[in-house]
Amino acid sequence: MLKNISLNIYGMTCALCSMTIESTLEKLDGIGKVNVSYASEKAKLEYDDSKIKLEYIIRQIELLGFSVDESESKLVYKNGLTGNEIERKKMRNTFIISALFSTPLVLAMILGGLGFCHDNFDPQTSTKIGEYIQLLRYKAYGLHNWKLQLILATIVQFTVGLRFYKNSYYALKAKSATMDLLVAIGSTAAYLYSVYIVFFQVATYTLGMRDIYFEASTTIITLVLLGKYLEASAKSKTSKAIQSLINLQPRKAKVIRSEIEIEIPVNEVSVGDIIVVRPGEKIPVDGIIINGYSTVDESMITGESIPIEKVEGDSVTGASLNKFGTFKFRATKIGNDTILANIIKLVDNAQNSKPPIQKIADKVAGNFVPFVLIVSAYTFVIWYFFIFGRQTFLLDSAIIYAVAVLVVSCPCALGLATPAAIMVGMGKGAQNGILIKNGEELERACKINTIVFDKTGTITTGKPEVTDIILFNNKNIGGKDDFDKKNYLLLISAIAEKKSEHPLGEAIYKFAKVKFTRELEDPDEFEAIPGKGIIARVKDKRILIGTKNFLEENNIESKELNKLLNSLQNQGKTAALVAIDNNLAGIIALSDKIKEDSAEVIKVLKKMNIEIYMLSGDNEKTALTVAKKVGINNVIAEVQPKDKAHEIEKLKKSGEIIAMVGDGINDAPALAVADVGFAMGTGTDVAIETGDIVLLSGELKSLVKAIELSKITMKKIKQNLFWAFIYNIIAIPIAATGHLNPVVGSVAMCFSSISVLLNSLSLKNSKIQTSNSSGIRLIKVFSNLFFKFRINKQFKHQGN
Repeated sequence: MLKNISLNIYGMTCALCSMTIESTLEKLDGIGKVNVSYASEKAKLEYDDSKIKLEYIIRQIELLGFSVDESESKLVYKNGLTGNEIERKKMRNTFIISALFSTPLVLAMILGGLGFCHDNFDPQTSTKIGEYIQLLRYKAYGLHNWKLQLILATIVQFTVGLRFYKNSYYALKAKSATMDLLVAIGSTAAYLYSVYIVFFQVATYTLGMRDIYFEASTTIITLVLLGKYLEASAKSKTSKAIQSLINLQPRKAKVIRSEIEIEIPVNEVSVGDIIVVRPGEKIPVDGIIINGYSTVDESMITGESIPIEKVEGDSVTGASLNKFGTFKFRATKIGNDTILANIIKLVDNAQNSKPPIQKIADKVAGNFVPFVLIVSAYTFVIWYFFIFGRQTFLLDSAIIYAVAVLVVSCPCALGLATPAAIMVGMGKGAQNGILIKNGEELERACKINTIVFDKTGTITTGKPEVTDIILFNNKNIGGKDDFDKKNYLLLISAIAEKKSEHPLGEAIYKFAKVKFTRELEDPDEFEAIPGKGIIARVKDKRILIGTKNFLEENNIESKELNKLLNSLQNQGKTAALVAIDNNLAGIIALSDKIKEDSAEVIKVLKKMNIEIYMLSGDNEKTALTVAKKVGINNVIAEVQPKDKAHEIEKLKKSGEIIAMVGDGINDAPALAVADVGFAMGTGTDVAIETGDIVLLSGELKSLVKAIELSKITMKKIKQNLFWAFIYNIIAIPIAATGHLNPVVGSVAMCFSSISVLLNSLSLKNSKIQTSNSSGIRLIKVFSNLFFKFRINKQFKHQGN
């Protein structure tokens, strides 16, 4: 049986660690899909539990030198800390220890370079201050004692730096190479060369200890640890969106049991429990109001700040905030089945997904360490054997140049460039009621150039209302006068439509239920014909309700209605023809209100050079009337539900990137076929499940936000990759040509990763707006030029 599991992994030091875990797990029999994210420190994998056990999988990861937590969410351990927080605290403490032991060595280097150290007193000193300064200079000279430096450097190299040796060992054992290997080789080279000098060439350094580099080896380790700590702290902020969603969940619920109101933990609530919610309280789980009314703030779920009125029969969502009234509701979904739990799961999965653009970074990062090792080796050989002519006294310079190449190189920036931006972008989307299910759809969304809208429930509210009841044949309709006959036609039609799931059928039933102020009985028989109508039996009468073509297919003549139908269609109304016992009885006309923001959104999308289509099952005249009101020129009308996907396929043949926006069950195939499927969060579960991007608020303006978010996020990814590439392209040659000290190189390496994270975190402050920014920074110009040839060309085919 195939199972999916999410594992929290601690101890990864660079993106190459995640690639090592991936490659190791992919070789195991029974493992399906594997995705390990360095940014989120999670592994998502599919495995067959009949072939491989979870315990064995975890053991294989641990054999690589990492620790694993198999919980879905971050477990809280001792002192209220999570595994990530414990790891960061451990790294911080290790850095402090390393800094304490490294400081004397760094001071010796700095003070020696400034000429502050002396091994005797100046005989000309006569003042108290002068004597004090001379004493300091004499004491400072003591820092150059080779025994002191050897002891301090050894402690840092083989206790604090042990983590780099261990990680390198595990990586090499897995036939991989990580950044830890570069740090281990670089710091060890500086350390061993210095040991060789102090034991075999002590006589050569009598002034300033200029030929030993203990401070370089210790400082490299210390600064890398500092960088990793700062990087871990920044990475934790990229996943704040998930934690904030988790924190939305209330801890308590007031439940009525045995007619007594009691407060219980929310995880003890059962489906069917009656829950009381008072003003200012959070709604604990999903349910349906059975008594009372209120206004509810659902902004934390949908991103829309305006509270929504809720009355009896309306659904409420767990974690939303009750504003004013008191009401009771029946719990329908609890635990992992709630909307909030599903949102958390979707966002978590999306943040760990990889868009196609990341393949470039993965390919480069996979070969990065071997490449750097080769460059470092060539640097030493060229400098020592060719430029220095094998002069022994210049050996240290050749070694230091080679070490500088090792420590300045940064695969982490490449590895973090995409996932860091994806995590922040997905989190920002969730805060705005936009759920993007994976990174591939995020990348495609920014390339959309054609959008197809379903009409009902997308451009319109999807809640049609009865506007006219028109009698056509009074003979088969009971009642004394037209008023009674219209009521009879409405009543018998509503009973026939009671079991219908079509918006028009539901509208007829709800209208009649309110008008007659009672619950209507069920039809004796009921059959729905998708895209056409229904056949039912009510009180021994055969009822057909549907389109003109549907009635004609059942041999019911309706040609005399052409003029009337044209008039209704020109008004944007939909006509439901009603036949009783195979005779046309009348028409129930309905009108679906256009959403307030539809016309505005269409206008904005056109400004973004996106071609707009409207897809509808309505007749052409009704569809054209609605399309004209919102500014859509391309209309595909009278489309059967089964043919919607076919229409999308036809549009895709043009080579455009096609998006479909819909909300109904009959939209699901089209959503699946489209390059990007946008599902309205107010629609059916099937549509939401099928869609690639879910707009929770159900408002079309969220569509513009989603496209803008994808563009902003992709720009951040391109900027990150640009700087990661450029950093290494520039830094490695500078180090190889001897113009970069290893200490400075290690600082640059650390902050290259941090700069990528900070650039990604700036997404949090980006405003998702509908207009393009007029001020384009130079960095964006360079990054776009760079990727125009290097990336877009390579992945153009993936959008089709």
